[in-house]
Amino acid sequence: RGLRWKATPLTPNLAEYQHQDETDLDRHGWTPLDYFEQYIDRDLMMTIAECSNIMSLSKSGEPLNMTTDEIYHFFGACILMSCIRYPTIRMYWSKALKITAITDKFTRARFFKLRGAIKVVIDHDVPEDLRMSDKFWKVRPFLDRILQGCLSLNRPDCASIDEQMIPFTEACPYRQYLPMKPNPVGIKNFVCATADGIVLDFELYQGTGSLIGKVEEPEGLGLGSLVVERLCPTLHRGTKVYCDRFFTTIKGAQRMMEKELYMTGTIMKNRLAGAKHKLPSDKAMKNAGRGTSSEVSAEDGKLCVVKWYDNKPVLLMSVVHGTQPEDTCQRWDKKMKQYVTVSRPSIICEYNNKMGGVDLMDRMISYYRMSTRTKKWTMRMVMHFTDLALANSWLLYRKDHAICAGPKTRPIHFLQFRMEVATILLAQHHGADADLSTEGEDSNQGVKRHVTELPHVS
Repeated sequence: RGLRWKATPLTPNLAEYQHQDETDLDRHGWTPLDYFEQYIDRDLMMTIAECSNIMSLSKSGEPLNMTTDEIYHFFGACILMSCIRYPTIRMYWSKALKITAITDKFTRARFFKLRGAIKVVIDHDVPEDLRMSDKFWKVRPFLDRILQGCLSLNRPDCASIDEQMIPFTEACPYRQYLPMKPNPVGIKNFVCATADGIVLDFELYQGTGSLIGKVEEPEGLGLGSLVVERLCPTLHRGTKVYCDRFFTTIKGAQRMMEKELYMTGTIMKNRLAGAKHKLPSDKAMKNAGRGTSSEVSAEDGKLCVVKWYDNKPVLLMSVVHGTQPEDTCQRWDKKMKQYVTVSRPSIICEYNNKMGGVDLMDRMISYYRMSTRTKKWTMRMVMHFTDLALANSWLLYRKDHAICAGPKTRPIHFLQFRMEVATILLAQHHGADADLSTEGEDSNQGVKRHVTELPHVS
């Protein structure tokens, strides 16, 4: 049955946010590597070494002899290369410009051989049905370990959902083209993040069919609503969720209300049903001037649609925020050639403050993106999610620093954070027998690390 709308303010009846009891790690005194190992730990490095050796031997007939230490060194070198950029990878081994922290660990030929041989699964152990159902099976163990680290983080009372593009122009599964993105061609990743950019959950796009199997009662839901349903189960009761118009629907918001999760987002005009007939036309709002707003609510008062005219009309839907209380913002007037004060509804302010988490994560990754210049989509995925792990680690470190450290001390910059992780990874040395250590044994105990001095980066 279609909703009936009336020009009355929203009267939300929200459940109180309930933070479930969680075992919050005591991160006091953590190093950058400790934060990083929430996502990429020694077990994962050992898995990569084992799978790479087996697959290399089965394909070429020659042993690769890759060690876990070499995998540490490879990741450390790639992170360091992202911090100190040269036009080509070969320049890191040139006589004039070589970086000894990298060249002391392996030759140029060995680096390229490792890069081409890295595997995270043994291909012939993966059944055919899994290959058909999961297009990203070649990197699934790596993705699952990163996701495990994201799912272990505490959930705040606000989260945002948005698209992320993993830039890649070569052949790969489900390559997408989004013309409005900074990197329009690549693999689409749906991300749930906090307002300060920390990734809580993600889902790689493999078509609508793959999402239907991961959502309860998917009948009648479009792709955007399916993504929201997939990413929201780990959020706590009373959480407010913000998303853009791709994900926002009336039906999706009602479904989330049943789970006591509350949606706010921009919405397309063709998804408003009868609400658009109760709102003033674009022409009428333009004549009324900037800052004009109008609000209509569903008959039960639990859901509202707000239309606000800035330099063009904007439509938002919410079960939390309406127009009141209004505030003001500054806008540049081209005719008057000065800033003017414009009225702004509450829903606009809240949406702008809470919606930018995924964009912040994208910006953090773009600063020092790991670029291996490879045509293999598997390596591109490994590098992207390593960047995501580093950005998540630094954002959590900065958040912890603001709580634990005084205002007089500043957190280290993201560049320095990455450099410290790279330094420690390049210094890893556990010995030949370390890979055979029993599970759960602390292989780092009593080992002194020789740290190669890195060039100074101001």
